[in-house]
Amino acid sequence: MANLPKTYRFPPLEAASPEGLLAVGGDLNPDRLLSAYRQGIFPWFSDDQPILWWSPDPRAVLHPANVNISRSLRRSLRTRGFEVSADRAFDRVIAACAESRNAGEGTWITSGMQEAYCALHRMGYAHSVETWHNGELVGGLYGLAIGKAFFGESMFSRIADASKTALVGLAASVAAEGYRFIDCQVVSEHLTSLGAEAIPRDRFASELKRAVEFPDNAKRWGWVVPAQELL
Repeated sequence: MANLPKTYRFPPLEAASPEGLLAVGGDLNPDRLLSAYRQGIFPWFSDDQPILWWSPDPRAVLHPANVNISRSLRRSLRTRGFEVSADRAFDRVIAACAESRNAGEGTWITSGMQEAYCALHRMGYAHSVETWHNGELVGGLYGLAIGKAFFGESMFSRIADASKTALVGLAASVAAEGYRFIDCQVVSEHLTSLGAEAIPRDRFASELKRAVEFPDNAKRWGWVVPAQELL
C-alpha cells in the first residue's frame, strides 16, 4: 500500500491488498474525497488509525431498478405512514449513523469524517434520505452524488424497515434522474437481500468511469414523498 502525499493522486486500483486496502494517510479535504470517489476509492478507518483508503474486490453495487422490495417491506410502505424526504436533516442522519451499534463499540464515522461530509453536503455533493414516522426521524442514509453515480456511505434505523424505506426512496429518486448505480461498497448478506450484487472491481471501475463522465449536479435535494407512493 502507498503512503499518500499531499497531492490527490492515488495508486492504481490493482495495487490494493487482497482485503482492498489501497493507501494510507492524506486528509479528508473535500477535493481529495471527490477525487477518491471518482476513482472508486473511499475512506474507512477508526479514530485510533490513520486515514485508510479502500477499493474492495468484489464491489457491492445496486442498480436502482433492481432494488428488492420484499412482501413485508411492501406492506410497511403501504400501511405504516412513513414519509421519505431528502436533505431535510443531513447533520442528524450522519450523527445517527455514527452512533455505536453496540455498547462499547466505536464507529468509523469519526468526528473528522462527519465534518468532512457535512462540508460536502454544503457544497451540494453529499445527500441524506430520511424516513419519518409521526414527525419523528426514524431512519435514513447518506452518501455522495457525483455524475450519475451515488456512493452510499451508511444507514441507520430506529424502527423496523425505516432504513430500507429510505433506500427505496433513494433508488426511486436516482432512477428518475438517470443514475447508473448506487455503490454499496462492501458485499453483505443484508445488502444482497435488498438487491445489491457483487461485481468484479474492474467491471465496477468501467461502470464508474462512464457514470462520472456526466456533469455533476451539485445542489441540495429537496423532495418529500409519502412512502406508499414509492410502490
